[in-house]
Amino acid sequence: MNCMKLLGQKLMSRDFDRQTAEPQVRIAILNRYTALGIPVTRPVS
Repeated sequence: MNCMKLLGQKLMSRDFDRQTAEPQVRIAILNRYTALGIPVTRPVS
């Protein structure tokens, strides 16, 4: 939740449909950054 707050605590959009899409975009960004930070391990033979 702390990372979510770093992206902004307020919704910028005025339209309700866009307000619902805004947190989804923020979560997608956080998931992408998390995926980039996870190492890929492979067995050494």
